[in-house]
Amino acid sequence: MTEVLNQLFIGGAWVDAADGATMPVDDPATGEILCHVADAGAKDARLAEETAVQAQAEWARTAPRARSEILRRAHEIILERTDELAHLMTSEMGKPLAEARGEVAYAAEFFRWFSEEAVRIDGGYGTLPDGRNRMLLSRRPVGPCLLITPWNFPLAMGTRKIGPAIAAGCTMILKPAPQTPLSSLALAGILKEAGLPDGVLNVVTTSRAAEVCEPLLRGGRIRKLSFTGSTAVGRLLLAQCADTVVRTSMELGGNAPFIVFDDADLDVAVDGAMIAKMRNMGEACTAANRFFVHRSVAGEFGRRLAGRMGALVVGPGTRSGVDVGPLIDATGRAKVEELVADAVERGAQVLVGGRTPEGPGCFYPPTVLADVSPESRLMDTEIFGPVAAILTFDDEDEVLRRANDTPWGLVGYVFTQGLDRGLRVSEALEVGMVGLNTGLVSNPAAPFGGVKQSGLGREGGRVGIDEFLEYQYVAVPVR
Repeated sequence: MTEVLNQLFIGGAWVDAADGATMPVDDPATGEILCHVADAGAKDARLAEETAVQAQAEWARTAPRARSEILRRAHEIILERTDELAHLMTSEMGKPLAEARGEVAYAAEFFRWFSEEAVRIDGGYGTLPDGRNRMLLSRRPVGPCLLITPWNFPLAMGTRKIGPAIAAGCTMILKPAPQTPLSSLALAGILKEAGLPDGVLNVVTTSRAAEVCEPLLRGGRIRKLSFTGSTAVGRLLLAQCADTVVRTSMELGGNAPFIVFDDADLDVAVDGAMIAKMRNMGEACTAANRFFVHRSVAGEFGRRLAGRMGALVVGPGTRSGVDVGPLIDATGRAKVEELVADAVERGAQVLVGGRTPEGPGCFYPPTVLADVSPESRLMDTEIFGPVAAILTFDDEDEVLRRANDTPWGLVGYVFTQGLDRGLRVSEALEVGMVGLNTGLVSNPAAPFGGVKQSGLGREGGRVGIDEFLEYQYVAVPVR
C-alpha cells in the first residue's frame, strides 16, 4: 500500500488540525479502524481559504502550457501507482481491487483530458452589428473554488473536479467525504510531486462539514462550488451559496430507469444490467434503480439476471476472485435492508439474494426482485446497493410516463434493436444522459450531469472546463 497521508494539506504543507482533532477511517469489510486523519474545524477552513485566495492571482497568470504539463505529469504518476492507489481505495471504500484499478485509470484520464483542454481556452474578436465598437472576448478563471466530493468514487470524483479547476487557473479547497479521505490526500501528494504550486490545492478532511463549509460559502471569497452528493445536501448548499451568489455545479441524486423492450437482445440487456446495476456494488448515482421490462420478456430477463447476480462472489475487496465488496457502512446497508423488506411486504418476489449474511463487515448480497409494486419505497429512493427491482410494462407511452415520473433526471438506459425506437425513447426521457444498448455512460470526454433535481451544470467533456471560467467582454471603439 502507498504511504498513508493523514494530515490536512494547506499551502503545500502537511499540518494537523488546529485543535488537534482526528477522526477514524474504517475498513467497511471488517469494521476495523484503518487509521485516524486530521479532523478540520472552522479555523482550518479559514486558513485554507486565505491560502487559496492569496494564491489565486499568481496561479491565474500561469501559462496554460505550464498548467497542462502539471496535469500530464500527475496523470502519469497516478498510472505508475495504480496498484498502490487501488489498494488504498479498496481499504477505505470496499470495492474489489479490479474495480479500484479501473477507477484509477478513469481518474487519471480526467487529468489527461483537462491537460489538453488547458491550452484550448479561447475567446473572440469581431465588430458589433452597429459598426461602432469592436468586441474583444476573453475567458478567465472564476476564482477560488470549494470542491466537495463523495465517498463512492473517491479518486475519480477528485480528479473530475480538480482537473478542470487547474486547467482553468482556479485555486481550490477540496473537502472529501469523511468515509474516504485517504484517496484525496494521496492525490494531493501526487499533485505536489507533479509540480503544482503551493496553495493552489488545499485539502481539508473533516467530520464537521457544516462548521467548515458554510462559512466558506457565505463569506464571499469563495466564488465557485462544485458538489457531488445527495439532492438533500445539494439544496442546503445552494441556499448557502445564495447569500453571495456563488457559482455552482451540482451533481446530485439519480433514480435511473432501465427499460427493456420486447425486441431487445436479452444477452445484451443482461450484460448492460450487470454493469448499470453492479458497478461499485450499486453505490453509484448512475446505477439502474428501476427495471422496466416488457411483460412478454420479463420472466426470461429476470431469470437470466438472477442467474448472473447469484453467481457473483461476495467478500472483502482485497481477496482474489471477489466480485462484490461491502457497502460503505452499516447505515448504508440498513437502508438497503429496509427497502428490500418493504418491497417484499408489498408483494415482490425474491429471485436471488435478499438476506443479509452473518459476520463482520457491511456486506449485502446481489439481489433481484420481480413483480415489484410501484408503491414500493425503492421506486422513489436511490437504493445505493446491489438490488435490481423489476416491474413490467405493456407499451412505449406507458413506460415513458412511468420512467419520467420522478423528480430526478440523471441517466436512463434503453434496450431495443429498433434504431427509431431507441432514439425516440432516448429523446423523450427526461434525463441528462442515456445509455442506448449499453450499461456504461461515464467517460471523461463526455459531459456528465443531469436535469431536474439531479443537478446543475456538466462535468467532463469539452464543456467541463466552462464551469470554472467566466467571460469578459471589452468594447473597443472603431475609429
